[in-house]
This record gives sequence, C-alpha cells and structure tokens, in this order.
Amino acid sequence: MSALFAPIAITMGEPAGIGPEIVLKAARRLACDGCRYEIIGPASLLEQTARTLGLPQHLPENFSVCNIELAAPVVPGKLDVRNAACVIEILKSAALGALNGRYGAVVTGPVQKSIISEAGLEFTGHTEFFADISGVKRVVMMLMSGAGPEALRVALATTHLPLRDVPRAITAQLLDEILDITHDGLVKMTGSAHPRIAVTGLNPHAGESGHMGTEEIEIISPAIQRARTRSIYCEGPWPADAVFVKSRAANFDAILCMYHDQGLPALKREGFGHGINVTLGLPWIRTSVDHGTALDIAGKGVADEGSLLSAIDLARQMRAHAAEAH
Repeated sequence: MSALFAPIAITMGEPAGIGPEIVLKAARRLACDGCRYEIIGPASLLEQTARTLGLPQHLPENFSVCNIELAAPVVPGKLDVRNAACVIEILKSAALGALNGRYGAVVTGPVQKSIISEAGLEFTGHTEFFADISGVKRVVMMLMSGAGPEALRVALATTHLPLRDVPRAITAQLLDEILDITHDGLVKMTGSAHPRIAVTGLNPHAGESGHMGTEEIEIISPAIQRARTRSIYCEGPWPADAVFVKSRAANFDAILCMYHDQGLPALKREGFGHGINVTLGLPWIRTSVDHGTALDIAGKGVADEGSLLSAIDLARQMRAHAAEAH
C-alpha cells in the first residue's frame, strides 16, 4: 500500500495519563477529514475514557483501533507498573507497522519513562527506541512551535545529557551527521530543496573569538564549512541569545542548537501547548506531542488536544511531501 493512502498510526501512550483523552478528542476533530487513522492501544480504555468524560462512544468512520490488551485496570493519574509492557508493545506495533508499510506515519502520545524503567524494561525514550528497532545509527530530535510554515524549528545536536557531558559529545563526526540528517529532514518536511539552517555556538557569545571557549573555532565552524561543501546551506556559529530574535530566526528553516536547554526554552515559549516533536533520520515519519503524561489532570476532561492535532497535521504534510518526491 502506498504510504500516502496507508492510515496514520496514533499511539495512546501511558494508559494512566492524558493520552486516551486527547486521542478521543482529536478523533472527534478529525472525523471525515479525508484521511484514515488507526489508534494503537487498549480498546477497552478508549471505551472507559469516553464513558467517564462524556465523549462520543463510537469513533468516526475514518478511525480504527489496533487493540493492545492491558495487564491491569487503569485508574487515571495512577501509574501501574503492570501496564508498562503494554506501552512497549504499543510502540513496537507502531514501529513495525511503519517499517512494513501498514502505516504511512506514526504519531505518538506521551509515555512515562519512569514506570517503564521500574518494570525492568530497557527504554530511554521514544527516539532511541524507534532508532534501535529501525536499525538506524543516528537520529535527530527536532521540536517545532506548530505545524504551519512560520513555525520555529529547533534541532538538537545532543539531547538528554548532563550539561557537564555536552562539550565532550560535540565532535566533528557528530555535527557532520546531525547536519546531514537535519538537512534531509527539512527537505522532506518543507518541500524545499535548499532549507536554511542556523547553527549556534556552544559557549556564551559563541566563544567570543576563543576568549570564552574554543569549541566554535575548533569544531563547530569547520563542521559548518564542510556542510557547505555538501551543498547544505548553514550559517554560524551564532550566539544562542541572538539567533532567536524573531527577525533573525525568520531567515532560517531551523536552528541547530548544541544542547537541550539552549534551544527548548525559546521554542516552548513560542508554541507551548501546540508544539511538536519530530524524529528525523528514521526510514519512516514519526511526530509526537511535546508534552508529558500530565498525570495531575488525567481523567478530569480538561486536557488540551492541540499538540496532538498539530503533530498529526505535520505527519500528513510530511507524508505528502514524501509522495511528491517520489
């Protein structure tokens, strides 16, 4: 089946979190939109959530369910280690379905890493899990303030590392691979053959000519020059406190930051509640909400489905661009 016509998979995420609620709310908004979707997760939990919150008992005709059974009853807001294996099975089903062409894209709901680890299951996050199951050496985490063309896009050279470990992780090989993946991902995401990437420095003031650090001179600037020889349009290294000025950021399709908290505060201020997490470098499309499981509001009917809708919208756009490219 062509990926353009295959359903988009939507994973429910942590059963005790807001995932079931936002999936149901999104389904109501996406009824008869010309696209097919398959929710992966416990069908019984969808029914329970709909009854509890007074949502429609039946899914729209363009939605189906790939049922993954729970191991234990769900109490909203209360994690249960017995259901951790169900979460992993949901993600595995989505990934394998995307690899074999059953799904045209995968959109993921939020999971709770702590309860998966408590269950003794090896899991450091969606990004690493999907890369491993797909046999991919390197992927890039990119976050966006929305699905529209004016959205701020931030790619990360390193992700969940302690700050003290970041300088050692910023190597020539890493930046070469990250810039290649980011460029290719932006081509697929935007449809532009020549996306523009701003690259930040690691140190304050981008090292200030070596007075505040030499990584910019020794590692980052040479990586930018090498990327240009590969026909990748990139500029920098920019001071991180200057590149996010709106008039400057608007000149680029994405900003590549050296570490997590260098780029994400600006991104989340711009689009919190409607942000999107994208994994670049996989052999299939994966987008995600940019929020957590929100256990404190689970089961109360107040969860906002905006980020999930934005992630679905972006997955559809990327799928269309991929089809055009072929």
